[in-house]
Amino acid sequence: MVFYSLDIIGTFAFAISGFLTAFHKRLDLFGLFIIAFVTALGGGTLRDVLIGRTPVGWMIDLNYVYVVFGGVVFAILFKRKLEYLRTSLFLFDTIGLAVFTILGIEKGIDANLHPVISIALGTMSASFGGVIRDILCNEIPIIFEKKEIYATACVFGGAVFFVLKMFTIPMIVIYIITISIIITIRLLAVKYKLKLPQIKD
Repeated sequence: MVFYSLDIIGTFAFAISGFLTAFHKRLDLFGLFIIAFVTALGGGTLRDVLIGRTPVGWMIDLNYVYVVFGGVVFAILFKRKLEYLRTSLFLFDTIGLAVFTILGIEKGIDANLHPVISIALGTMSASFGGVIRDILCNEIPIIFEKKEIYATACVFGGAVFFVLKMFTIPMIVIYIITISIIITIRLLAVKYKLKLPQIKD
Protein backbone atom coordinates (compact mmCIF):
# COMPACT_ATOMS: atom_id res chain seq x y z
CA MET A 1 0.00 0.00 0.00
CA VAL A 2 2.84 2.39 0.87
CA PHE A 3 4.63 1.46 -2.35
CA TYR A 4 1.51 2.11 -4.45
CA SER A 5 0.82 5.39 -2.65
CA LEU A 6 4.35 6.59 -3.42
CA ASP A 7 3.83 5.70 -7.07
CA ILE A 8 0.62 7.75 -7.20
CA ILE A 9 2.27 10.73 -5.47
CA GLY A 10 5.21 10.66 -7.87
CA THR A 11 2.93 10.35 -10.90
CA PHE A 12 0.82 13.30 -9.75
CA ALA A 13 3.87 15.47 -9.03
CA PHE A 14 5.49 14.75 -12.39
CA ALA A 15 2.21 15.31 -14.23
CA ILE A 16 2.03 18.83 -12.78
CA SER A 17 5.72 19.35 -13.59
CA GLY A 18 5.07 18.38 -17.20
CA PHE A 19 1.99 20.59 -17.39
CA LEU A 20 3.89 23.63 -16.13
CA THR A 21 6.64 23.14 -18.69
CA ALA A 22 4.11 22.79 -21.50
CA PHE A 23 2.11 25.75 -20.21
CA HIS A 24 5.25 27.87 -20.19
CA LYS A 25 5.76 26.84 -23.85
CA ARG A 26 2.15 27.90 -24.61
CA LEU A 27 1.07 24.51 -25.96
CA ASP A 28 -2.58 23.74 -26.60
CA LEU A 29 -4.72 21.54 -24.33
CA PHE A 30 -3.75 18.34 -26.14
CA GLY A 31 -0.08 19.28 -25.92
CA LEU A 32 -0.43 20.03 -22.21
CA PHE A 33 -1.86 16.57 -21.54
CA ILE A 34 0.71 14.74 -23.69
CA ILE A 35 3.67 16.46 -22.01
CA ALA A 36 2.16 15.80 -18.58
CA PHE A 37 1.62 12.15 -19.55
CA VAL A 38 5.15 11.45 -20.83
CA THR A 39 6.70 13.31 -17.88
CA ALA A 40 4.72 11.29 -15.35
CA LEU A 41 4.91 7.88 -17.01
CA GLY A 42 7.89 7.99 -19.38
CA GLY A 43 10.53 7.01 -16.82
CA GLY A 44 8.40 4.21 -15.39
CA THR A 45 7.68 2.91 -18.89
CA LEU A 46 11.40 2.73 -19.68
CA ARG A 47 12.03 1.03 -16.34
CA ASP A 48 9.39 -1.65 -16.92
CA VAL A 49 10.61 -2.34 -20.47
CA LEU A 50 14.22 -2.74 -19.26
CA ILE A 51 13.27 -5.33 -16.63
CA GLY A 52 10.83 -7.10 -18.96
CA ARG A 53 7.70 -6.12 -17.05
CA THR A 54 5.16 -5.91 -19.86
CA PRO A 55 2.54 -4.69 -20.40
CA VAL A 56 3.96 -1.68 -18.56
CA GLY A 57 2.28 -0.49 -15.37
CA TRP A 58 -0.05 2.19 -16.67
CA MET A 59 -1.42 -0.13 -19.38
CA ILE A 60 -2.81 -2.56 -16.84
CA ASP A 61 -3.77 -0.04 -14.16
CA LEU A 62 -5.73 2.91 -15.53
CA ASN A 63 -5.49 4.68 -12.18
CA TYR A 64 -2.18 6.10 -13.39
CA VAL A 65 -3.86 7.65 -16.43
CA TYR A 66 -6.58 9.06 -14.18
CA VAL A 67 -3.92 10.53 -11.87
CA VAL A 68 -2.21 12.24 -14.81
CA PHE A 69 -5.55 13.61 -15.97
CA GLY A 70 -6.29 14.75 -12.41
CA GLY A 71 -2.90 16.45 -12.21
CA VAL A 72 -3.62 18.36 -15.42
CA VAL A 73 -7.06 19.42 -14.20
CA PHE A 74 -5.59 20.46 -10.83
CA ALA A 75 -2.90 22.53 -12.53
CA ILE A 76 -5.44 24.18 -14.84
CA LEU A 77 -7.74 25.09 -11.94
CA PHE A 78 -4.95 26.46 -9.77
CA LYS A 79 -2.55 27.80 -12.37
CA ARG A 80 -3.20 31.37 -11.24
CA LYS A 81 -2.20 30.45 -7.71
CA LEU A 82 0.95 28.83 -9.06
CA GLU A 83 2.26 32.34 -9.61
CA TYR A 84 5.89 31.45 -9.95
CA LEU A 85 5.86 28.80 -12.65
CA ARG A 86 9.55 28.07 -12.51
CA THR A 87 9.47 27.68 -8.72
CA SER A 88 6.42 25.43 -8.91
CA LEU A 89 7.97 23.38 -11.71
CA PHE A 90 11.15 22.94 -9.68
CA LEU A 91 9.30 21.83 -6.52
CA PHE A 92 7.04 19.29 -8.23
CA ASP A 93 9.92 18.02 -10.35
CA THR A 94 12.05 17.52 -7.23
CA ILE A 95 9.30 15.63 -5.40
CA GLY A 96 8.77 13.37 -8.41
CA LEU A 97 12.50 12.82 -8.74
CA ALA A 98 12.83 11.60 -5.16
CA VAL A 99 9.76 9.37 -5.18
CA PHE A 100 10.49 7.68 -8.50
CA THR A 101 14.08 6.97 -7.44
CA ILE A 102 12.70 4.84 -4.60
CA LEU A 103 10.19 3.15 -6.89
CA GLY A 104 12.83 2.26 -9.48
CA ILE A 105 15.17 0.86 -6.85
CA GLU A 106 12.39 -1.30 -5.41
CA LYS A 107 11.56 -2.63 -8.88
CA GLY A 108 15.23 -3.53 -9.30
CA ILE A 109 15.24 -5.35 -5.96
CA ASP A 110 12.08 -7.25 -6.93
CA ALA A 111 13.83 -8.30 -10.16
CA ASN A 112 16.82 -9.57 -8.11
CA LEU A 113 19.20 -7.07 -9.67
CA HIS A 114 22.52 -6.00 -8.14
CA PRO A 115 22.26 -2.91 -5.89
CA VAL A 116 24.34 -0.85 -8.34
CA ILE A 117 22.01 -1.77 -11.19
CA SER A 118 18.99 -1.08 -8.98
CA ILE A 119 20.32 2.40 -8.26
CA ALA A 120 20.86 2.98 -11.98
CA LEU A 121 17.31 1.76 -12.62
CA GLY A 122 15.99 4.14 -9.97
CA THR A 123 17.92 7.03 -11.50
CA MET A 124 16.57 6.29 -14.97
CA SER A 125 13.06 5.85 -13.63
CA ALA A 126 13.26 9.23 -11.92
CA SER A 127 15.07 11.18 -14.63
CA PHE A 128 13.95 10.02 -18.04
CA GLY A 129 10.38 11.28 -17.88
CA GLY A 130 11.90 14.73 -17.46
CA VAL A 131 14.34 14.04 -20.30
CA ILE A 132 11.47 13.21 -22.67
CA ARG A 133 9.55 16.28 -21.44
CA ASP A 134 12.45 18.63 -22.08
CA ILE A 135 13.26 17.18 -25.50
CA LEU A 136 9.64 17.48 -26.66
CA CYS A 137 9.57 21.05 -25.36
CA ASN A 138 12.83 21.87 -27.18
CA GLU A 139 14.85 22.30 -24.01
CA ILE A 140 18.21 20.85 -23.01
CA PRO A 141 17.31 18.09 -20.48
CA ILE A 142 18.26 19.08 -16.94
CA ILE A 143 20.10 15.79 -16.46
CA PHE A 144 22.56 16.79 -19.21
CA GLU A 145 23.11 20.38 -18.11
CA LYS A 146 26.41 21.07 -16.43
CA LYS A 147 24.93 23.79 -14.24
CA GLU A 148 22.72 21.58 -12.05
CA ILE A 149 23.01 18.48 -9.89
CA TYR A 150 20.09 16.25 -10.85
CA ALA A 151 20.74 12.56 -11.43
CA THR A 152 23.61 12.68 -8.91
CA ALA A 153 21.06 13.31 -6.16
CA CYS A 154 19.27 10.10 -7.18
CA VAL A 155 22.50 8.09 -7.14
CA PHE A 156 23.48 9.38 -3.70
CA GLY A 157 19.99 8.81 -2.33
CA GLY A 158 20.00 5.28 -3.74
CA ALA A 159 23.32 4.54 -2.04
CA VAL A 160 21.92 5.79 1.27
CA PHE A 161 18.86 3.57 0.74
CA PHE A 162 20.99 0.42 0.55
CA VAL A 163 23.13 1.46 3.51
CA LEU A 164 20.03 1.97 5.64
CA LYS A 165 18.68 -1.43 4.57
CA MET A 166 21.66 -3.02 6.33
CA PHE A 167 20.17 -1.98 9.65
CA THR A 168 16.90 -2.96 11.34
CA ILE A 169 15.05 0.17 10.26
CA PRO A 170 11.38 0.06 9.18
CA MET A 171 11.02 0.43 5.41
CA ILE A 172 8.70 3.43 5.73
CA VAL A 173 11.45 5.23 7.66
CA ILE A 174 14.01 4.30 5.01
CA TYR A 175 11.67 5.67 2.32
CA ILE A 176 11.19 8.94 4.19
CA ILE A 177 14.91 9.40 4.87
CA THR A 178 15.92 8.59 1.28
CA ILE A 179 13.29 10.87 -0.24
CA SER A 180 14.24 13.67 2.16
CA ILE A 181 17.94 13.32 1.29
CA ILE A 182 17.30 13.49 -2.47
CA ILE A 183 15.06 16.53 -2.09
CA THR A 184 17.56 18.22 0.25
CA ILE A 185 20.50 17.64 -2.10
CA ARG A 186 18.52 19.04 -5.02
CA LEU A 187 17.38 22.10 -3.05
CA LEU A 188 20.86 22.84 -1.70
CA ALA A 189 22.46 22.33 -5.12
CA VAL A 190 20.15 24.89 -6.70
CA LYS A 191 20.27 27.35 -3.82
CA TYR A 192 24.06 27.37 -3.58
CA LYS A 193 24.67 26.69 -7.29
CA LEU A 194 26.55 23.47 -6.57
CA LYS A 195 27.64 21.43 -9.58
CA LEU A 196 29.97 18.63 -10.50
CA PRO A 197 33.50 19.55 -11.64
CA GLN A 198 34.16 19.85 -15.36
CA ILE A 199 37.02 18.31 -17.30
CA LYS A 200 38.74 21.17 -19.09
CA ASP A 201 41.21 21.21 -21.97
